[in-house]
This record gives sequence, structure tokens and C-alpha cells, in this order.
Amino acid sequence: VANISQTMPVEQLDEGETTVGVLPFYHIYGMTIILSMALRCGATVVTMPRFDLEDFCGLVEEHGIESGYLVPPIILGLSKSPVVDEYDMSSLDSVTSGAAPLGKEVADTCADRLGCVVKQGYGLTETSPVTHLTARDTDDPAVDSVGHAVPNTEFRVVEVETREEVDAGDRGELLIRGPQVMAGYLNRPDATDEAIDEDGWLHTGDIATVDQEGRVYIVDRVKELIKYKGHQVAPAELEALLQSHEKIADAAVIPSPDEEAGEVPKAFVVPAPGNDDLTAAQVMGHVAQRVAPQKKVRRVAFTEEIPKTASGKILRRKLVERERAEAE
Repeated sequence: VANISQTMPVEQLDEGETTVGVLPFYHIYGMTIILSMALRCGATVVTMPRFDLEDFCGLVEEHGIESGYLVPPIILGLSKSPVVDEYDMSSLDSVTSGAAPLGKEVADTCADRLGCVVKQGYGLTETSPVTHLTARDTDDPAVDSVGHAVPNTEFRVVEVETREEVDAGDRGELLIRGPQVMAGYLNRPDATDEAIDEDGWLHTGDIATVDQEGRVYIVDRVKELIKYKGHQVAPAELEALLQSHEKIADAAVIPSPDEEAGEVPKAFVVPAPGNDDLTAAQVMGHVAQRVAPQKKVRRVAFTEEIPKTASGKILRRKLVERERAEAE
């Protein structure tokens, strides 16, 4: 209830507006934003039993859907699939992405193609989930940002080891405090004490930066950073660059063991239809032109699909397990 009250004045969903329910309602994103907030605002929700891109586009055209609460894999499809051109998507005014990082290039491409605002929000199951959200009426959505903190939410970005607050633009762990933060994990007091400190700050486990205007940018999970020769490399940053390539339909990056470097970034790549001639050298070159030397993709494997959760998060552990099995 608190999180609905926090989110409504930022999102400004109008009574009578039509939105689409593609998120699983058992997931906190769909439960709070679609089942609770959208209906509380008096919006019409057009639901789908399961997601299919062409069916989604057909519903937008048929019902004049104005807003969508989506996840990055859907936005990636909207930015690249030729199916989209077969439908009238002009009713869409706003698309919000959550549950996983969305790359700026993909967001910009989708916004240009659909002619609507593409923006991001951020949260966790432990925060009901919304802590940050880009307002719909902002003149500059800063598509690579998850926006400002919603009302009555405090946040800090701190150095992982020292817990000292970092300067604007510097990376650190994002901490959250507010009425939407959970009381704790059921019957797991040790896990609760590890997640929430004595001052009530929830340690999210996410690396972030904050700019001078107070907008937050999510980098990646602390536990998923790749340790390359002492440098910390964020898989999500490389995935966003790979997904911007016209010959790549989808991609994921994992740490690959290396005797010299400790770990190197390895990309699993799904070629776009008709691009089976895509080479590893082309993939690595695309990234190398856009990042610092320590962030280069050093290994590439082609695959038919990237494993993901129902909410769109990449299951990198599945790819790590696959690589280990192939090495045995």
C-alpha cells in the first residue's frame, strides 16, 4: 500500500487510460504496478496469458494501449523485430522498463521507432518494489537512468568495503531506506540482519552511480562483476553494447576463468535472423571500439537463446554452468 502511494504521483497513470499486463502477476513488479497501482488509478488493463511479440503489437493496435510496463527483452524485441512495422503502435505514449538494466542504445532505438517515451524504474522484491522511477512528464527522461527516488524514500551510494558515501558519478553500492522496505525475511533472522543494517538501511547488492541532479544509474550486481586483472567489469554494460549491434538479436556476458587475468568477459551471442555469418571478431571489435581496454570482450560463443527468468533477468549462472560442463 505504501509503495502504491509512493509511485502514483510520479507515474501519473490517468483514470480511463489503457495499459497492458504482460508481467507475471506473481512477480512483485506485475503485482504492485499492474494488479495494484494501475487498477487503483482506474486504468483499463488488457492482459496476456503469455507474452508473444506479435500478439502484443496486435493488442496495442486493437485496444489503443497508451502505456506499457515491460522488461528489457521485450523492449529489445520492439526495437529490432520486423513484426513491429506491421502494426499501428501510435497510441503508445509511455513505456517503462524494469526488473533488469536497459541499455541506452536499445532504449533510444525503441523510442525513435515507436515515437514514445521510453524510461526506467528500479526496485527489488524487498522494497515492494519501487524505489526509483523516471516521471512520465519529464522533459529529459535520461533513458539510461532509473530516475529519482520516489516520495519518502532515502538512498545512499557507498563504497562497498568502507561504507563511506561516494561522490557524485563514482560507483558504489546502493542503500535504501523507506516505508516500502520489508520488515525482514520470514524465519530467516540472519539473512535479515545481513540485508538491513542497524540504522534501517537495506543493502541492495547493486552497484550504482548518482549524478548531480540526484538521478540514479544502475551498473550491475556486486556479485556479478567480472574481476579482470584487478579491474571490475560490469556485464550489463557490455550486454547493452552488444544488443545495440544490428546483427545481434540478444546477448549475455559472463566471467570466464583465465590463468593470466583471473577472469575475462565472455559473450554469449544470439545472431539476428539472416546473420549466421556473424563472426567472433566482429562481435569483439564492436565492443572494443566503445570501451576501455580492460572492458573488452575476450571470448565469444554463439547460441540460440539466452536463458532468462520470467521477469526478464539473464540467468548468467546457467551460462556459467554450461561453460563448466563443456570444459570437463
